[in-house]
Amino acid sequence: MRPEYGAAFAPGLTEPRRTPPADVVARGGKGVVRRYNVYRNNVTVSLIQALADIYPAVQRITGAEFFRAMARFHVRATPPTSPLLFEYGRDFPAFIAAYEYAQDLPWLADVARIERAWLDAYHAADRPALDASTLAAVDPARLMALRFEPHPAARIVRSRHPAVTLFTLAQAEGAPAPLHAHGAEDALITRPGPHVIVSRLPAGGAAFLTRLLAGKPLGAAAAAAFDEAPAFDLGANLAGMISAGAFTTLQPGEPT
Repeated sequence: MRPEYGAAFAPGLTEPRRTPPADVVARGGKGVVRRYNVYRNNVTVSLIQALADIYPAVQRITGAEFFRAMARFHVRATPPTSPLLFEYGRDFPAFIAAYEYAQDLPWLADVARIERAWLDAYHAADRPALDASTLAAVDPARLMALRFEPHPAARIVRSRHPAVTLFTLAQAEGAPAPLHAHGAEDALITRPGPHVIVSRLPAGGAAFLTRLLAGKPLGAAAAAAFDEAPAFDLGANLAGMISAGAFTTLQPGEPT
């Protein structure tokens, strides 16, 4: 297919009201619109299924019928820009947040953001995770100046809703369990080995880890965490993040 022909042929595949390109023909006298609609339907169905594969927890929460109706609107509004289907739907969480019929589910977009982060972590580069013994060997005088190299798979999703609990419940087999959690939950998504891990961060943990992943020294990250959560446990949080595989190496700083 000539590039210019593909550029004319493709846009109407996700726009049902758009007429087929003028140079599209059908063999045997068959209607051009009818044949073009076959392509259009196949593309739409494939993209909806791609979204269902990327966001299975969202679909389980909403039910297949609601999800596919929502996904169809998204497909029409946002055609793919990459030939890789796993890249599709990056803006689906934002679409959900603005979707008229999902306003009664204000946490749904954050569950979708966790799922998107899960997929990105799954496809991230493999790197050995930082070993706790490496940190234990650091001179205490240099500890607060340390910088942590983030693992390529490490992601944070902040939510004003119990999104981590909802995501976890949606992974379980059988009928969904009752939701007992409430309030904000922040997610840490990592992949220290072959499997992606989704963890709920304690209060102050997201502020702490966000700064470490941005290259800030340990002392500055800890200060931000204590500002947000005065009861923040520095040792426990750091140990948990190392155990989850959020970092790869340490960069020493000047002693304090």
